[in-house]
Amino acid sequence: MKRAKQASESFELGIILALVGGFMDAYSYMGRGGVFANAQTGNILLVGIHVSEGNVNSALVFLFPVLCFSIGIMLSDFVHERFASAIHWRQVTVLVEAFILLGVGLLSAEYNLLANCLTSLACGMQVESFRKIHGQGVATTMCIGNLRSALQNVDDYIITHKRGFLENGLLYFGVIACFVCGAILGNWCLERFGLASIGACSILLFVAFFLMFSDREAAN
Repeated sequence: MKRAKQASESFELGIILALVGGFMDAYSYMGRGGVFANAQTGNILLVGIHVSEGNVNSALVFLFPVLCFSIGIMLSDFVHERFASAIHWRQVTVLVEAFILLGVGLLSAEYNLLANCLTSLACGMQVESFRKIHGQGVATTMCIGNLRSALQNVDDYIITHKRGFLENGLLYFGVIACFVCGAILGNWCLERFGLASIGACSILLFVAFFLMFSDREAAN
């Protein structure tokens, strides 16, 4: 597999972001009241279930993270269009995400709703800012699209025997594996370090920030 032209599309960065994605989902679900940070489909489903039961207050617990995830996407687009600096706009979103998650780690269980909203905001920024690895459309905060793409490439390889399809399929499976590892790490850290464990994501994101100073990174 050829080296990525941009650091923001490199496999190294993809590993870090997938680890963060899995970590955040495990953290919010296991430590912050069963709310998903990334899997907004699950949150939307739970909104509908609670509304059907007439429990509006519980529905809001899942609705607000969905809204904040949406705001994160819009905020990332705003940074892309408006931000002018010596560093790449994606580095700005990574840095903001890192500081947001540092703040989340300071919030006690009493503020789970706020913590989940902020975590979902960070996830929205990440999913919008980083869409490709080695030119392939990849999500680092969810798995269903990656699984579909992985199996499609495997099918194409079986039909055509072209090595490129196999490499792409392995890329997608690799990202999924990193996401699972992030979830394992997230739950492990949560059990040992409590709600402050989300700070591990900030450390990973700071690594990603400095990794993106690579010469491969170019504004676009």
